[in-house]
This record gives sequence, C-alpha cells and structure tokens, in this order.
Amino acid sequence: MSRSPATHAQPRPRPLSPHLTIYRPRITMTTSILHRITGGALYVGTLLVALWLIAAATSKETFDYVNWFFGTLIGRLILFGYTWALMLHMLGGIRHFIWDTGAALEKHTASKLAWATLVGSVVLTVAVWVVGLIVRGGWA
Repeated sequence: MSRSPATHAQPRPRPLSPHLTIYRPRITMTTSILHRITGGALYVGTLLVALWLIAAATSKETFDYVNWFFGTLIGRLILFGYTWALMLHMLGGIRHFIWDTGAALEKHTASKLAWATLVGSVVLTVAVWVVGLIVRGGWA
C-alpha cells in the first residue's frame, strides 16, 4: 500500500458534461433534433401507408374504413404531419449532404441553411397539400 497523501485524498467531484440547460438553443441544434424526431415519425407514418395499402389489397370494406379514417380531421392532421415530417427530413438530408461536401460549414451559413430547411419544409408541405386539393377538387 502506498503511503503517498495523493492516494488517501478525497476524490474530487468529476466535472459534469454540458447539458441542454447549459447551451443556448441554436437553429442548427434545433433542426438537428427535429431531423432525428422526424426520422422516427416517418417510421410510424410509413406503417400507416402500409396499412392503407394492405387495406386496399384485402377488401372493399376494410379499404373504405381506412380511407374514411384518413378523411377525418384527425386523419388529415396525421397525414399533414407526415407530409411535413417527410419534407423536413428530406431537406435535412440535403443539408447534411451539402455539409458532407465541405460546403456551408461556417456558423453564419449553417444557420441560414438551417432556417431555409425549416421554412422550406413548411412551404413544401403547404404546396403539396394545395396541389393535392386542387387536383382532387377540394376536401370532399
């Protein structure tokens, strides 16, 4: 056993890792978190698309029921959210692809690109729904 005072001293408390409460939220941090969340949401949304396709392959009654659900207010909100998640995740992937080339990595440029991702996802979502409503002939 060592008689050195260093081995008998009380251990110092270890420093804590920086946490979300330490950092001020930045747009790049927010879009990174949203990219991960929308990735998970797309799994659930894709299951709903698969449910719709399975219903179409089984019987007219099953398909009519699933189609009715997607036509309700809750169903449309789910589909709208799925569309937004798809657009945000797609644009986030393009943003990461741009970063992979070594471009737009400066703080100011990365922030502008993150804002463009967020705004672009909303604009694309609304555009998809407006075009869909025009082609379909309204809500009915």
